[in-house]
Amino acid sequence: MLTKTPILDTVQSPLDTREFSIPQLKQLADELRAETIDAVSTTGGHLGAGLGVVELTVALHHVYDTPKDILIWDVGHQAYPHKILTGRRDRIRSLRQGGGLSGFTKRAESEYDPFGAAHAATSISAALGFAAARDAKGEDNRIVAVIGDGSMSAGMAYEAMNNAAATKQLTVILNDNDMSIAPPVGAMSAYLARQVSGGMYQSIRALGKTVSSMLPKPLKEVARKAEEYARGMVAGGTLFDELGFYYVGPIDGHNLEHLVPILKNVRNITDKPVLLHVVTQKGKGFVPAEKAADKYHAVVKFDVITGQQSKPKANAPSYQNVFGAELVKRAELDPTIVAITAAMPSGTGVDLFGKRFPERTFDVGIAEQHAVTFAAGLAADGMKPFCAIYSTFLQRGYDQVVHDVAIQSLPVRFAIDRAGLVGADGPTHAGAFDIGYLGALPGFVLMAPSDEAELAAMIATACEIDDRPSAFRYPRGEGVGVDIPDLASPLEVGRGRVVREGTAIAILSLGTRLVECLKAADQLAARGLSATVVDARFAKPLDEALILRIAREHEALIVVEEGAVGGFGAFVLQLLASRGALDKGLKVRTLTLPDRFQDQDKPEAMLAEAGLDADGIVRSALSALGAAAKGTLRA
Repeated sequence: MLTKTPILDTVQSPLDTREFSIPQLKQLADELRAETIDAVSTTGGHLGAGLGVVELTVALHHVYDTPKDILIWDVGHQAYPHKILTGRRDRIRSLRQGGGLSGFTKRAESEYDPFGAAHAATSISAALGFAAARDAKGEDNRIVAVIGDGSMSAGMAYEAMNNAAATKQLTVILNDNDMSIAPPVGAMSAYLARQVSGGMYQSIRALGKTVSSMLPKPLKEVARKAEEYARGMVAGGTLFDELGFYYVGPIDGHNLEHLVPILKNVRNITDKPVLLHVVTQKGKGFVPAEKAADKYHAVVKFDVITGQQSKPKANAPSYQNVFGAELVKRAELDPTIVAITAAMPSGTGVDLFGKRFPERTFDVGIAEQHAVTFAAGLAADGMKPFCAIYSTFLQRGYDQVVHDVAIQSLPVRFAIDRAGLVGADGPTHAGAFDIGYLGALPGFVLMAPSDEAELAAMIATACEIDDRPSAFRYPRGEGVGVDIPDLASPLEVGRGRVVREGTAIAILSLGTRLVECLKAADQLAARGLSATVVDARFAKPLDEALILRIAREHEALIVVEEGAVGGFGAFVLQLLASRGALDKGLKVRTLTLPDRFQDQDKPEAMLAEAGLDADGIVRSALSALGAAAKGTLRA
């Protein structure tokens, strides 16, 4: 039996694919899919979305003159095959590793990544920017934006499309992977799509418009509607037509015999923007992914043959599952508690709540702005909404947090997951800024638990806060491993706790860095330096009495947080300065994330780089006291 000569090895850039035949493109797609699966099996990452666009990726780079023609991927989860085809195959097994390739598109990485992505629904807006720049410079390249059906639930996509009607040589590809390929979305649909995207149909359509323009106004309107709805019946798309797009599709996004000629036709439509609707299957070509409920959206390392993921045995529950389980406990006692998620039910633990209270659970899709104001409406009418959103995604709804929640003092409770660093997902998903942007708002209660039992207590506290907004932030991953009470008691708002009493130096911690602060205290004790360790619990309101006391009683104060400059440490310094606590020689160090975007790496390496591990805390303490670092501490 003859075997095919590998074709992926001959592709160093998309230029090498331009003369390929359809059979060669099919072989390339098969090899590209296998390479993607093998690479992600060793690195982990977002697999299902990339497998779903292998053929689309091959077809786009075959038809368009990338990188001159601009190709923008929305979100970037699906960009691994794109990276392999664009000269990064030799580095693909460094994906999401320290010093390796980003898990998303990244401008600094390749000329084939013209726009960085990671948050949904940005591609069309960015594409319009590239189109406007092209026109201003008198150039003639094509612009293509690929956006998923999930991202189309975000209002930003429609804001962009509303502004795109007059843009030429712009194609938006709607990657619809929320359904299987039904029989109508096969040969017949592809044939019709090819016809309506081809030159003959456009010529006839143009002739029809010329004729109709000569008709009396009533007949002209009848002719226009007849053409619109006839084409709508053939291929859908009336909504996109109304937005000014020329709609083509839906077509099978895995059939290169359909994709390639239709893309060539679409490329040549220059009088108005085009929306090409392709239907794909997430996880396509890898049976374990196809069978999985999440289609292997995000995976850790796995066995290529079985698909079995090598997840380590959990030592403690994840913070997201603690949140979900504790909210169920509270909702059993209070029928006004409801949960809101923006397309991340399992990622936030809201799925646990949804299984118990489906009628009190709301998934609004990728629409954080709507989620926040929706929660505000619920709160305004007496409900107790818990709005569970990742820190990095809550940034998208900040205006609504300010105007619709904070100004009205509405008791929306924000459960802020993925606060702090997130390891392999890198700077686009790090929750670095929420302490600063929420702490700046008058009246807001902002909490950060040091462990899972404290998280349970803060959920109980949020339930009791009924006159203003509140939030509690917690990191990705497992808890510390402490016992959680059957029903946690609420905390006194604005009160911290002393975990260890000392005399020489005080360490004031906000959040889960407390474990490292206690380790640092042990190292300092070994050097003869007695340290007080305080768990602040609240970034706002501050426990002013406690902070001022430890400032009076210690020579130095180290403030520790897993957040950006301008957060908890800044709030503490403002308090100390306003009360004259700095006038008597108190030495203060505020330890935060560095004032730059940290690239992806292992979480422990990122925290060490930031100086937020025990050794970093000790170094800062010794520096504040003027003591020389000794022993095994890193320089």
